[in-house]
Amino acid sequence: MSKGSISKFVMTIAVAVAVAIAVQFAFGPVAGAAGLLGDAAKGQTVYKTYCMPCHGEKGLGDGPAGAALNPKPRNFTDGAYMKGLTDEYMIKVITEGGSAVGKTPLMAPWKGTLKDQEIKDVAAYVRAFAK
Repeated sequence: MSKGSISKFVMTIAVAVAVAIAVQFAFGPVAGAAGLLGDAAKGQTVYKTYCMPCHGEKGLGDGPAGAALNPKPRNFTDGAYMKGLTDEYMIKVITEGGSAVGKTPLMAPWKGTLKDQEIKDVAAYVRAFAK
């Protein structure tokens, strides 16, 4: 490779990185962006205790407590829907409840019950239902 072609290649890479950074700042992280969520294995324990009564054992929204709710709890196995959600959105819904994102207030806020890390862990576990 000549010096000129190496310079063009380096410049192309630099522009691509700059565009990726600009898109990140303009539109926020993409769904499933690494680093925000916790440990799904730890989240399973939290899920079984706090989420399963409404969302069901397999995340279908068919838990025994959820049967009495209208609207029904979210079906976490709906990959098309779940993959469109950012990690920040999921954390916000779990932390602040459905009302915080324009959804049903029947989805309770868990910030007073769960620690920040537990919320990240359960969000990671919930993500796994859609894979």
